[in-house]
Amino acid sequence: MSKIKVIVGIIILTLLQQCYTFTGSSLKDEKTVQINEFPNNSALVNPTLSQQFSTDIQNRFLQRTTLKGTKTNPDILIEGEITDYSITPTTISSTTQNTAAGVIQDSQNKLTITVKVHYENKLHPDVSFDRTYSDEAVFNSSLSQSQIETSQVKIATDRIINKIFNDIVANW
Repeated sequence: MSKIKVIVGIIILTLLQQCYTFTGSSLKDEKTVQINEFPNNSALVNPTLSQQFSTDIQNRFLQRTTLKGTKTNPDILIEGEITDYSITPTTISSTTQNTAAGVIQDSQNKLTITVKVHYENKLHPDVSFDRTYSDEAVFNSSLSQSQIETSQVKIATDRIINKIFNDIVANW
């Protein structure tokens, strides 16, 4: 009896998967995209942030859309700048650590990244926009600067890129 339920379940899932298609893309006529480098103009400069963010956003659009990258006369232009990169203390938690120096309370810091974006659609100028996107990652203050830059920066920038991508591509 349970084998029949499994087979019926697989058949239903297969049929549902074939019926569903992603039709929410607002990009219809656009064929080319130019994504310029996003310079880091924040007061606190992460030396790799500009290039990493620029590469990640280019990869997102080139891998998840049918758009082709170009440097001349693009249908879509995406450019901007990183305007804030800051690390601030947020909380002292009730969690404690026993060390040779005594009992130390754990604390957390917050990384905030803000990006200003200019999106220009030459075929449909009415959907063009200028927006600011911001996200943050909260982490234990015991992380080194290197650990922050490899893990927490990636979390915040991926979220920002998701927001930008959804605002440009998704029409939900």
